[in-house]
Amino acid sequence: MTRTADILCTALAPAIWGSTYFVTTQYLPEGYPITLAVLRALPAGLLLLVLTRSLPPRAWMGRVLLLGALNFAIFWTLLFVAAYHLPGGVAATVTSVQALIVLGMARGWLGIPVRPVSVASAISGVIGVALLLLGPSAALDPVGIAAALGAAVSMAAGTVLSRKWQPPVPALSFTAWQLTAGGLILLPLSLLAEPALPPLTVTNLGGLLWLGLIGAALTYWIWFRGVARIEPGAVSMLGMMSPVTAVILGWAWLGQALSSLQILGAAVVLGSVWVSQAASRTGRRSGHRLARLGAASS
Repeated sequence: MTRTADILCTALAPAIWGSTYFVTTQYLPEGYPITLAVLRALPAGLLLLVLTRSLPPRAWMGRVLLLGALNFAIFWTLLFVAAYHLPGGVAATVTSVQALIVLGMARGWLGIPVRPVSVASAISGVIGVALLLLGPSAALDPVGIAAALGAAVSMAAGTVLSRKWQPPVPALSFTAWQLTAGGLILLPLSLLAEPALPPLTVTNLGGLLWLGLIGAALTYWIWFRGVARIEPGAVSMLGMMSPVTAVILGWAWLGQALSSLQILGAAVVLGSVWVSQAASRTGRRSGHRLARLGAASS
């Protein structure tokens, strides 16, 4: 598969994640965020374990637990805390700084140089998300801001470490390990912090199936596959496709109006994502040329 195809395939994951808010608010019971996160992650992870018939070796258990915590348990829990304390637009804007955090972590942990154009595209992407989602009544709550920043740091660390620690198994098995670990970490927290779920309707079950099979099993397999093939800074920028999808769904299905600023914001986000991918491609080509020159001179 070509690099362009890898990018388009990976971008499909955050584009689908943009449906999470819509599905959660329209099809799932309110007030059970951690329990619903467990039901999204754990069944999907166990299903993939059955399909792949692959368990992590003992030497990988610590890494898998840490990645499951960073990519799912900590990230989703902090995201729910942010959602309770902040308007959705503010929370999404704050978490979009993840792309900038990834650039710094990739430099420190993977030795990937930080290119100015990558920093500029990440900053413009945050600005685009703000134009897309923030309204004049946006409120700032310290607890919500801290939770949103914590979620961004958690997902950024999970993305970079998922690139650094590549086990000798297919991406589907790696996804199964992490989803199962994240679900198991969240399970006791849901039992302690939340009441039992009410009887689920057919609509509720349909929403859970979408979030579990499509929004977790399929999309995180696509995502971790992309993390293994695309530079962390470039792949993290693809995450900004999520708020674009969320706004489009609100416009198409809920009749929410789109302002000119929101349209401008969507254009800025898409442009920033494109620039980041182009910069990553150029950087890879330059690196390959330097490697060939070094080999020839030696």
